[in-house]
Amino acid sequence: METSEVLDLLRESDALLEGHFELSSGLHSNRYFQCALGLCDPKRAEVFANGLAAKLPYEVDLVVGPALGAVVWAQEVARALGKPAFFTERKDGQMLLRRGFTIEPGTKVLVVEDVITTGGSAREVVDLLQELGAEVCGVGTLVNRSGGNPYEDLGMELIALAMVEVVTWEKGDCPLCAEGTDLTKPGSKTVLISGGGAG
Repeated sequence: METSEVLDLLRESDALLEGHFELSSGLHSNRYFQCALGLCDPKRAEVFANGLAAKLPYEVDLVVGPALGAVVWAQEVARALGKPAFFTERKDGQMLLRRGFTIEPGTKVLVVEDVITTGGSAREVVDLLQELGAEVCGVGTLVNRSGGNPYEDLGMELIALAMVEVVTWEKGDCPLCAEGTDLTKPGSKTVLISGGGAG
């Protein structure tokens, strides 16, 4: 799949919004991804997962993603590969493997995330799996909006179905605020602030 095809499917499902957004970090951006909307249709999720599976240059035994955002994505990618899927969870700030999931040392694992922004959550999963003796082959994502490969220092490849440039600004430096473009705060209930007044 080409990036343009992925983005078209995400737009159709309102999983990619374009405009003026305040992110949970407080930064402002011209694009917002809510991949859960893109993955809620099993047929579309299957298309995405098959696309990522076709890009993998190696075989894996298991697919693991962090809850909550990557649970469905991990399951779909695992199904495309004919392998099982696990998910990790945070408890008291620590990434853990729970619910009876166990990993044998030497298990070849693909870590997946729906959207990579800073890469932090997937890195925590990689660290956990390596501590458990797994061989993490790489990280796979539906959308990479990080601007690069956050796992390069680990010698690990990032395989993305779509590479996307997303511009962010500090609130005081946002040109969309300066233009008076309406600001949306996704992630909770949609809030429109006329003229970008909060920006």
